[in-house]
Amino acid sequence: MAKSNDWKKREGVVYSTSSEFQFNYGQPDHSSTLPPQQQNFKVLLDKSMRAGKQVTLVTGFIGTPDDLEKLGKMLKSKCGVGGSVKDGEVLIQGDHRDKIVQILQKEGYKVKRVG
Repeated sequence: MAKSNDWKKREGVVYSTSSEFQFNYGQPDHSSTLPPQQQNFKVLLDKSMRAGKQVTLVTGFIGTPDDLEKLGKMLKSKCGVGGSVKDGEVLIQGDHRDKIVQILQKEGYKVKRVG
């Protein structure tokens, strides 16, 4: 059995005399996905760091990465454009704020259009 000996990630543990000690790195526990009625999305237009191109950002998702991927895929297909899911945000190419707000409201989500 190979032991993980990444000492830089061990905050506060100096030494253990137990040969069976396994350090718990505090892996982030992905919470379960909230139902649509409890989600609060913000839909905004962003141009920064994108060479002047516009993207529509959907932020505020609380849940598992798989569910966020499914939401992103659904939005991309309904808008008929490309996009991606990064850092807990859905990026849709172009200015599709009004259409995305309508789609998410129809699905039962709370949505706020910003900007």
